[in-house]
Amino acid sequence: MTAQDQRAEITAIMNQLNDAWARLDADAYGALFTEDATYITFVGTYYSGRTDIVESHRTLFAKFLKNTKLAGEIIDIRFYGPDTVVVTGRGDTYKGSKPPKASKMSKLQTTTFVREADGQWRIAAFHNTQRKPLMEAISFKTAPGLIPAAQK
Repeated sequence: MTAQDQRAEITAIMNQLNDAWARLDADAYGALFTEDATYITFVGTYYSGRTDIVESHRTLFAKFLKNTKLAGEIIDIRFYGPDTVVVTGRGDTYKGSKPPKASKMSKLQTTTFVREADGQWRIAAFHNTQRKPLMEAISFKTAPGLIPAAQK
């Protein structure tokens, strides 16, 4: 399998996450995670294990995130051997039919995939961080050494 094929597999799983969210299907969402996965939300809540991830999303889909969809953009995919992948991306939730532009997405995310014994890629760890563009702009203006090389 080529690197391009492997990237396509990972991208397809990220799309499956979005599709499960759009259907508000906590079980399908959780099925994409390993049994012992960890999940850290942008507010700092730590969930451990697929069951915890599924049940928390079942509640979120019924309450705070009812009728929302996920928008996402993959920034980088890095393979660490044949069975581990780290994906960095932007994301956000939205309502309606038009997702936010990538530059307006309010979260940065790190997703670690592992290939399990059955050959399937699943998410072993997910970390979601709330972006603070105003704070970022102020820090870049007052301390230009903080600007990432990709943004110079």
